[in-house]
Amino acid sequence: QVQLAESGGGVVQAGGSLRLSCTASGLTFSVYTMGWFRQAPGKEREFVAAIDWNGGSTYDVDFVKGRFLIIRDNAKNMVYLQMNNLQPEDTAVFYCAAGLTPIGANLRQTSTYAYWGQGTQVTVSS
Repeated sequence: QVQLAESGGGVVQAGGSLRLSCTASGLTFSVYTMGWFRQAPGKEREFVAAIDWNGGSTYDVDFVKGRFLIIRDNAKNMVYLQMNNLQPEDTAVFYCAAGLTPIGANLRQTSTYAYWGQGTQVTVSS
């Protein structure tokens, strides 16, 4: 049974940092593209960042450029999201996701990913 478990969320002041972790089990982790998404109250789940199977390529969106970094450790079956200079608009539940992605797959779509964690809450106070 595939399981993804996020951790590392919490409450932080604006300008602070958090590192989210996602531990995967029940799958061959090293062949999966891993993604991070977030969902704020009343909003749709949105793409944050993704990393390919060996960490050679990463993808993110404009609102996190220069602030967030996605990395993975295939030896530990883990993917991380280092978040710096957090702002109140970053407040959301953050989810990790795993997908087998052929060339050309849209990594920003939730449908690209087969497996999801339960999420971890990140709250940024002003």
